[in-house]
Amino acid sequence: MSGGGIKAATRFILTPEELRAISAHAATRTFPKNVVILNEGDRTDTLYVIVEGRVKIFVADADGNEVVFHTQGPGEYFGEMMLDEGPRSASVMTLEPSRFLVVPMAELKTFLARNPDFAVRLIEKLIHRVRGLTERVKSLSLMDVYGRVARLLLDLAEERDGKLLIAGRLTQQEIAGRVGASRAMVSRILKDLTTGGYLSIERDRIVLHREPPLRW
Repeated sequence: MSGGGIKAATRFILTPEELRAISAHAATRTFPKNVVILNEGDRTDTLYVIVEGRVKIFVADADGNEVVFHTQGPGEYFGEMMLDEGPRSASVMTLEPSRFLVVPMAELKTFLARNPDFAVRLIEKLIHRVRGLTERVKSLSLMDVYGRVARLLLDLAEERDGKLLIAGRLTQQEIAGRVGASRAMVSRILKDLTTGGYLSIERDRIVLHREPPLRW
């Protein structure tokens, strides 16, 4: 999209060849929907590669209030932060029945040594995460709720067949968790954007017809 400031969401997905290669180092585990498979603060030494299903990465306080960082689907992975042997920095919950390849740290290090291209992409993913967290802090500090919703929609949009789409079942509650706002406020903002012709909400996707302003 030229000059519009809309950037396709960056994805770090294993190629089919990498998926086959890493499966030799992994065990397979399955989990039903709405199960927390990793808790913030856990000390674990495994990488999870999503084969089927979808998860959310989030943090929560003692009262159950949560902030969702992002969601992930097949071919994506999480848990790479365990390479520094520190505690998990966030929790992970399944959003639908899911199947994973679970790779111990020693096996991951062997895989990285034999697959330098993937090792470079892993570094790029960690850099991307740091940049994303920096943008998130700036957004929470300097933008109002509307601006944070608009920025999230722009960041998630991907161009497909000439349309800007946010694929998947992105619920109002998920958006609220990711921008630090109430579901009611998000609902009102999405209604205003729909009425203004900026987007339309379909069963399993959101279509952006034009770039929403960052201030309403």
